[in-house]
Order: sequence, then structure tokens, then C-alpha cells
Amino acid sequence: MSEEQNTPIRWPAEAIWEAVEPLLPGFTIEVLPSIDSTNTELMRRARAGRQEPILLVAEQQTAGRGRMGKPWRSESGASLLMSLGLPLAPADWSGLSLAVGVSVAQSLQPQLPEAGSSTPTIGLKWPNDLWLTGDHKLAGILVETASFVAARSQAGDGQQQSERYVVIGIGINVRAPDADGLSTVPGSLQLLDDRWDAPQALQAVVPPLVAAIQAFAHQGFAPLQAAYAARDALAGRELGLSDGTAGLALGVAADGALRVQTAAGVVDVTSSEVSVRPKASAA
Repeated sequence: MSEEQNTPIRWPAEAIWEAVEPLLPGFTIEVLPSIDSTNTELMRRARAGRQEPILLVAEQQTAGRGRMGKPWRSESGASLLMSLGLPLAPADWSGLSLAVGVSVAQSLQPQLPEAGSSTPTIGLKWPNDLWLTGDHKLAGILVETASFVAARSQAGDGQQQSERYVVIGIGINVRAPDADGLSTVPGSLQLLDDRWDAPQALQAVVPPLVAAIQAFAHQGFAPLQAAYAARDALAGRELGLSDGTAGLALGVAADGALRVQTAAGVVDVTSSEVSVRPKASAA
């Protein structure tokens, strides 16, 4: 094990708590040296009746999960591994993972690189990945809701909105992992700037993310449609879907659906269980 891996990680927990607690009363932060999966742990706690707002960070995961059950590899210090759990009652859940992606991308790269720049762009790959230029996967997002939470809230217009406990898991490569066996070539924050480390990424991402989630609860995805389009890694590319459909990506709709021009016409892909792959890598 390297000296870097032996050095204790200093997490900015107090600074993050001070920024987030006014937005989420009762908010806590917990850092664990190792766990099977931060999302799995928060879902376990929710089933046991613990549904408070919390940020759970793991320095290492032994059974990290991505979308559709794919594993997420981790090594202490090489990745930022976190899950944010909180009760949420949005008017419409559609597009939440996309809203999270926009927030994370903007926090890690506030300004898009100029045309012709050698700096990679952080793009958004529908529905829940962050890619660097060249289709290198930088981060993954896994949103899960606890349907067993029965609480309900009253909307201001008199309509009922269901409140659920939502767990938003985010894994970000700080250092590029071994690509062996991976279907997508990994990217890393250190390809953007070698000064990035996991604690810095955590502090950059979390406070704006909480604010973005709360804004989403009130406004939905539509106000973020243009920001998503500016980083859309699939727009204008030929796609193959796991259900056998092929077509040209036309961007995302106001509700976060992926619009695809197929031989049969334009279809809106809404199911997160449909895997989307571009047919050719970006230059």
C-alpha cells in the first residue's frame, strides 16, 4: 500500500455541515472507513425508520452499486463515494437524476472549456452518468426512493404531493481506476486538474447539490433543460438502446425524457432500465 493510501483522509465535515444544516434542519454527516454500499446502508436505515437528512461518505465500498446493479469499484482516496438521504416531496419526480447530474457537473467545472481547448469537458450522459470528452466515465449517479415511507405533504395549491425518503448516491473517480473489464473507459478529476482530491470534491459538490434538489422539488427539471443541453454528451449522436431501438439523439425534453429519432418517428425514452449506448465514440 502506498504512503498516500496510508495517510488519513481529512474530510471537511464541519464546513459542509455549516453550509447545509440551515437548508436541511437536523442534517448530519457520517464518514465510514469502509462499507458495502452507502446507498444500501441508507436504504437499510430508512426501512428501520431512520429517515433523517444525512450525508454518508465511505472511504471504501466493498459492494458499491451503479445503475442496473452494475458494480462500482473503489479504492481508498481514489474515488469520492457518498450518498445523500433526505425526505422529498417534488411535484414531479421525473428528471431528478438529470438535475443531480447538472448540479455535480457545474460544481466540478463551473465554466465550460472554450472551443478548441485541451481541457476535457464534463458532459452528461443520460440518464445518470458524467463523462469527460472522449466518452470517459467520470461519475455515476444512483437515485433510489423508499416507497415504504408513507408520509404525505400538502402542496400549496391544495393538491397532495407524496413524500418519500430519497437516497442519492454519487461515485466520482478522483484518480482513474484500472480499466480492465470495464465497458466504458474511466476518466478522473485529476485529468482536469491534478490537485483534485476526494475531500475537495465533496466540499465542492454537496452544498450546491442540496440547494439544487430543493429547487427541483419546487420547479421540476424544466428550468435546467438548457443547462443540461449545454453538456449533453449524446445529442446529435447515433444511439443503440438495450431494447433493440436505434436512432439519433435529439436531446432531452422538459420532463427529462431522452428524445430519439427512430425509423418509426421520435420516441421519448423515460425508463431508466433502458441502457443507452452511443454507436461511436466522440472525437
